[in-house]
Amino acid sequence: MDTQLDIFKALANESRIQILEWLKNPEAHFSPQEGIDLVEVGVCVGQITLKLNMNQSTTSQYLSILHRAGLISAKRIGKWTYYKRNEDAINQIGRYLQKGE
Repeated sequence: MDTQLDIFKALANESRIQILEWLKNPEAHFSPQEGIDLVEVGVCVGQITLKLNMNQSTTSQYLSILHRAGLISAKRIGKWTYYKRNEDAINQIGRYLQKGE
């Protein structure tokens, strides 16, 4: 996992947090994609862009920040990139925060 600072910087944006929330249960937030399991493979950047109601450049930048922080993983299939949450990393953050109590 990247440094805690990178993680907290990635989480310092409401839209990036929203992306993580949507990716927690992608079937509830995104339309099915032919031949793609939203849970196992992830969600196409195009669908995330539409849901955010932002341009693809901004969405890609947000996804890149989350990816560099280790909070999501990316999988390229053909010309499309699919993103899903890195549950292990997110659980590690939770454990890190609980240590502070």
